[in-house]
Amino acid sequence: MNTPAAPARRRLRFGLRARLWLLATAVAALSASLALLVQSLSGEAWLARGAGIVGGALVGALLLDRLAAPALSLFRALAGVVTAYRDGDFAFDIAWEHDDELRELVDAHNALGQTLRSQRQRLVQRELLLDTMVQNTPVAMLLADAGGRVAYANLAARRLLHGGRPLEGVRVDTVLAAQPPALAEAMRSGRDGLCTVPGDDPSADEDESFHVLAKDFQLGGRAHRLLLVRRFTGELRRQEVRTWKKVIRVISHELNNSLAPIASMAYSGGELLRRGETERLPDVLGAIGERARHLEGFIRGYADVARLPAPRPEPIDWPAFVQRLQVQVAFRTAGELPVQPLQADPAQLAQALLNLLKNAHESGSDPAAIYLRAQALPGEWRLEVTDRGSGMSEAVLAQALVPFYSTKRGGTGLGLALVREIVEAHGGRIALARRDGGGTQVTLVLPA
Repeated sequence: MNTPAAPARRRLRFGLRARLWLLATAVAALSASLALLVQSLSGEAWLARGAGIVGGALVGALLLDRLAAPALSLFRALAGVVTAYRDGDFAFDIAWEHDDELRELVDAHNALGQTLRSQRQRLVQRELLLDTMVQNTPVAMLLADAGGRVAYANLAARRLLHGGRPLEGVRVDTVLAAQPPALAEAMRSGRDGLCTVPGDDPSADEDESFHVLAKDFQLGGRAHRLLLVRRFTGELRRQEVRTWKKVIRVISHELNNSLAPIASMAYSGGELLRRGETERLPDVLGAIGERARHLEGFIRGYADVARLPAPRPEPIDWPAFVQRLQVQVAFRTAGELPVQPLQADPAQLAQALLNLLKNAHESGSDPAAIYLRAQALPGEWRLEVTDRGSGMSEAVLAQALVPFYSTKRGGTGLGLALVREIVEAHGGRIALARRDGGGTQVTLVLPA
């Protein structure tokens, strides 16, 4: 099968070489004619000879033009197509009827054009898909250029911010001036967070919640800002309903676990009293009192989370503060206690640390392995409670700070949630991590 290809290849090359040879011959003939013309000017028959030579030169020139015209035309076509490619137009192909090496160049060029057309078509389809997704997403998207004008806005942005009208070309300040103050401020600040906007009817208590996110980036070498506004009202309400259902289930479960034994023991106490067997009454009444105190502590825990007052910071002297904590629960201190005082609410911080230390004891850790470390770092305080208990799995770590989540039998899931509320009320943050070798480390970071 390879045998016929070689002669065909030679024929292609011969065709091009033949034309080049003819072109070179014509050029040589034209040069010789001009030379003879110069020599003949000194002869007697210069006019006749000159006319013949000029005629030959003209024939040679015509032959040159005839031979070079197809190649020149091809080169002009190649230059034009390359210019079209540079301008993003890939719709052109080149036709070449001669069987020579230039056919290979033309075929390769046409194949490149076909590849570019296919790639352009795929890009156009992806752009259409992306534009359809962006236009129909419920998240309002607003792109502003460096001059503070809207460069792009999807349908959700038009409906939310401009009554459904186009926004392109409108100044962002003009758009924000027409929005509720809370939403305008959130979009202007560019901070990632939630904002609440009062509804049109104040008596209906229908507030709207939005999540606002702003990102700055370079587009075409110029600064742009992308504003994303997502309506969170429905999602927050669904989450609120789920939370209330969970609260009701937890409270109902705890009330039933306490009230049913209390009712049973009260009935037993009445029967003992009726039969005159009063010697067992103190045990019954003690059990009733114990269940009542447990129920009281449970309700108080919910009240503490729901009615956590604003912190009242004051200087905390570490030695005295730690000593008061050690009276209530056993633990050790790691390292030297800081000399400078911490500005925090003493009662709330004590409650948070007591919850963490009691959790460390309930984890099964040796009391001698439970430590509290306090460090004063540049710009912040770092408090760590560590133990060598059973530790937490990754799944438990991810949910441990969620209110009402608990892995303990009869646990309320409010201990760590209360700690988180206290720390965040002080402007800090909390982090949980597993320790190498077993155990848990809880880190509280508070502003200095």
